[in-house]
Amino acid sequence: MKTVDDFNFKGKTALVRVDFNVPLDENGIVTDPTRIRRAKPTILKILNDGGKAVLMSHLGRPKGRDEKLSLKHIVPAVEKELGVPVHFSPEISGPVAEKAAKDLPFGQVLLLENLRFDPREKKGDPGFARELARLGDIYVNDAFGTAHRAHASTAVIARYFPGRKAAGHLLASETNTIQKLLTEARHPVTAIIGGAKVSSKIGVLENLLNVVDNLIIVGGMAFTFLKALGYPTGNSLVEDDYVETARNILEKAKTNNIRLLLPVDVVAADRFAPDAQTRIVPADNIPDGWMGLDIGPKTREQIARVVNQSKTVLWNGPAGVFEMEPFAEGTVAIARALAEATKNGAFTVVGGGDSVAALEKYGLAGKVSYVSTGGGAMLEMLEGKELPGIKALEEE
Repeated sequence: MKTVDDFNFKGKTALVRVDFNVPLDENGIVTDPTRIRRAKPTILKILNDGGKAVLMSHLGRPKGRDEKLSLKHIVPAVEKELGVPVHFSPEISGPVAEKAAKDLPFGQVLLLENLRFDPREKKGDPGFARELARLGDIYVNDAFGTAHRAHASTAVIARYFPGRKAAGHLLASETNTIQKLLTEARHPVTAIIGGAKVSSKIGVLENLLNVVDNLIIVGGMAFTFLKALGYPTGNSLVEDDYVETARNILEKAKTNNIRLLLPVDVVAADRFAPDAQTRIVPADNIPDGWMGLDIGPKTREQIARVVNQSKTVLWNGPAGVFEMEPFAEGTVAIARALAEATKNGAFTVVGGGDSVAALEKYGLAGKVSYVSTGGGAMLEMLEGKELPGIKALEEE
């Protein structure tokens, strides 16, 4: 797979798929420009070569055109991050967009309107991909967060750029980091997998059993495993259809001589609310009428010990109902443990919205080795799946 470093963009128009799906406040102001910042090296490489960049992105999940989700709102934030003029095209493709791309001065940037305003984007429509392809000489994909989607701008479009397509710095970095995790990681390797549901992470858990020495399961999904062991789980979130799957994963871990750790204590609540009554209870005996909403202090200490003994650590998914302050401490404790391990020389990788949000909230994002921008894409790579957006760059 070629990267932008294999091309000289002097006199060329680069058509760049970025992931500027950034959070906006009620006034349309970008509240977290991280994804824009992460695309900066790729865009500046193109501009510094003497090229120009036409940027494509989606924002949110619009049903047709939606003023609130127009990419025009993010132009000031993109200009601020890049330090160059950013023009805006109210059209995604067609004559207006083509003229804007043609008239764009070298060394400057054009941002197209939200790709998902056109339903053909998500359908992977070849006609739409061909329209987009008219806007550039070289195609660059730097949107790892959407690389697992076979959309027009992420996979189909690449076929119209034979020998003229490349991965941006961010996409290449994400791909290399996850491959390194799966094939070259220094042992002991520990994976901490959280989140609400086992069903969304079965493939990841099964694939990680071929890679890790320690597998720590937290979050709502842990209760399905606790039930699989025959423990009472009260009103905690349990996916009954996946209890047998959890049992099989526990058995496979044992067979592979992998240490699989579940919570030993939990913060239980009498209802799902930030002002609920809470108490610390053993994870193997959650009372009727109570639900586990975070890991308890003993579990936090146990995780910190294992992380401290590891050379490589992957974390994806919160330890509890992170958005409610009384149930955020477990997630924060994991973030702090990873920061400490990184300081001591471990290679640490964090992905998934809530995990990354915890790092950001407590100022720890710069204290781990790598923060992934792609939740779903990262999970699919960890499952061992081939991502359409990456496969498209590898094909001639």
